Amino acid sequence: LISNADTKTEAISIAELGTTYKRTGFHFDKRLEKQTSTIKYFKKNSDLSFVTDPNKTTHKLIIGDNYDALLNLSITYKNKIDVIYIDPPYGKDKMGEFAQTNYQNAISRDNLLSMLYPRLLLAKELLTDDGVIFCSIDDKNQAYVKGVFDDVFGENSYICNMIWRKKTGASDAKGIAVITEYILTYCKNNQQVYWNTIFTQNLCSFDVKRYRCEDEYQSTRGKYYPDNLDRGGLNYSENMNYGIKCPDGTIAYPNGRTEQINDGWIWKWSKEKVEWGLKEGFLEFRKSNDKPCGWSVCYKNYLYVDNENKPINRSAPFKNLIVDVINSEGTEILNKIFSKNIFKNPKPVSLIHYLIESISNKDVKVLDFFAGSGTTGQAVLELNKEDQGNRQFILVTNNEVTETTPNGIAYDVTSKRLKRVMTGECYDGTNDFKWIKENKPLGDNLDVYEIAEVSNNNQKHSAFEVIDETLYGLDPLSPEEKIKFVCENFSVTQKTLQER
Repeated sequence: LISNADTKTEAISIAELGTTYKRTGFHFDKRLEKQTSTIKYFKKNSDLSFVTDPNKTTHKLIIGDNYDALLNLSITYKNKIDVIYIDPPYGKDKMGEFAQTNYQNAISRDNLLSMLYPRLLLAKELLTDDGVIFCSIDDKNQAYVKGVFDDVFGENSYICNMIWRKKTGASDAKGIAVITEYILTYCKNNQQVYWNTIFTQNLCSFDVKRYRCEDEYQSTRGKYYPDNLDRGGLNYSENMNYGIKCPDGTIAYPNGRTEQINDGWIWKWSKEKVEWGLKEGFLEFRKSNDKPCGWSVCYKNYLYVDNENKPINRSAPFKNLIVDVINSEGTEILNKIFSKNIFKNPKPVSLIHYLIESISNKDVKVLDFFAGSGTTGQAVLELNKEDQGNRQFILVTNNEVTETTPNGIAYDVTSKRLKRVMTGECYDGTNDFKWIKENKPLGDNLDVYEIAEVSNNNQKHSAFEVIDETLYGLDPLSPEEKIKFVCENFSVTQKTLQER
């Protein structure tokens, strides 16, 4: 039509018709709420709950559909959650049988968005006016999920899109090494977020606790942490595959080899830079029984200077680039807790630790309603122990059954992980896992709730009998008060999402 227009004015008018929308962004199938005759409520699981010290903080683990959990949380925690972190399923087949049960088919992008939308609406109600929500997402879905967040929170509430370098990684089938994921960050209603000023001004994107090693350069360079100089999966270069002389005269090649072969491993530094690093004290050799040559060649990451001995700007603002957290750390920690590979791709504790620490308040309530293995809970516990904070976590997870979790993720992973890191032992009293040999118990208490159901016309057990108001932060109520409490609050929990 535009090409056949007689005048430029007519062409512009036609173009305007083609670019006029009722709303910006994209459209997806939003699921509507409908009322049912079934009330969803919290029921305590006393077998999984535990107390280490009545005077310590009590955290919560909720097992069940997170939509029902959010509806119940809104009874007690509306406008009271300070920080939300979620790691939703990124795409097709990520939720297995759970997806088939709840959404009739696999989590396609459209289903991902329509699943997120009502949950984000509820999450927004829970946030305090100065609260913040972080959402992990991959590069394939980032743009679409950001559109949903813009729709729910408003574009003015957008803070930033954090870029997380999660691995060094090999290239995929298309020849590109995708080494980053994203963390969408929003506030509520364009309100002020109180970032940790010490954290942002002095530490930037660094986790200062990693810098534990000392050497003769500490007074000018600060403490350091070592990292392997070799790496596999990078673009192979013959010039980066050379020998380095170790303290005992052994010649080490990448991957601990004793000869120069192409196995895909190379050094990160050029030969000239290695010579400089050895002379200036930026390299060190560590004995390693896992390497054929017997040595690991490491470079030092100093706190105050980069690996070219240039000062790091410590007054820079909080950065949206996270480079010091590797995704594989999540699996390594979980394997130490369970002594086996029991959960696919858990997020690293240090990543969630970093995000929560960026908030100035040490007494925040932290919610994760895609809790999975429980990484957010462990991150809160570790951060509290480090800075004597009083943060409380609330985790929500379904109980999806997988090959490695025959009793469900909540029973086989989430609850057991929290029990082990908080008390130092399993529910059966054993403590023969590797993590507790390297760490002390993190303490605190845990209340475990499950989503239970009761029909509002049940003749044997009414909602007034089965609902425990103390699980919602109240003291025991009189019959009259109980009736008022249930009638005023639990009609909302009868809402469910209409199927297509």
